[in-house]
Amino acid sequence: MSQSSDPQTSHAQGSEVTAAILIIGDEILSGRTKDKNIGTIADMLTEIGVDLREVRIVPDAKEEIVAAVNALRARYTYLFTSGGIGPTHDDITADSVAAAFGVGIDVDPRARAMLLERHRPEDLNEARLRMARIPDGADLIANPVSKAPGFRIGNVFVMAGVPQIMAAMLDEIRPTLTGNAPVISETIEAGAIPEGNFAGGLSEIATAHGNVSIGSYPSMTPEGFRNRIVVRGRDAGSVAAARAAVEKLLENLRV
Repeated sequence: MSQSSDPQTSHAQGSEVTAAILIIGDEILSGRTKDKNIGTIADMLTEIGVDLREVRIVPDAKEEIVAAVNALRARYTYLFTSGGIGPTHDDITADSVAAAFGVGIDVDPRARAMLLERHRPEDLNEARLRMARIPDGADLIANPVSKAPGFRIGNVFVMAGVPQIMAAMLDEIRPTLTGNAPVISETIEAGAIPEGNFAGGLSEIATAHGNVSIGSYPSMTPEGFRNRIVVRGRDAGSVAAARAAVEKLLENLRV
């Protein structure tokens, strides 16, 4: 399989800019390490108007990583991976991404030079040089924290699993990303009105205002269950109209 073309022209979602996140690591699946990167990436994507459509977590298994990378990069504008680019034997993400794209991989002189900003030449042992192995044709993602770079190949951004390092890499790539119009989000407090009381009417409003997203989100508070209804969309007029309809529904229920 050859490297994909520019994601802005090759993604399967038309003019929408979409994304997926692939978290890689046995430690996440076992529960030993609690993921913090999904939320960080999702927040950034929301800010720039990219629709996050899917999140997957896979083990440190080459065939699983290759299959997930190929499925997600074909379906979405961007794919962000996190984890598996360190110096140990189970850090196989770079090799797996190279296999997914059908390209070679070797120590990249640019990546080696970055490591030399932190390590003496005599300290660049075989393990550390694993962090300089980059798939052919990839661009590097700078790592201001520990110097070992991530990389971008096609529409796939490969980043570290350590949250502080991943966030720094995300800051590096953010200016290169293209988004949709920003999402407008409006929250309506439904208070103690049970979801069952407004579910039917809310469904009718959602059908009538098909170009916005409407969701109901209950939570437990010291006073008991409280409900919030959130209206999200990219057109201010549509969001305002849907909000007005929801508020009228709740007002009628409170009478």
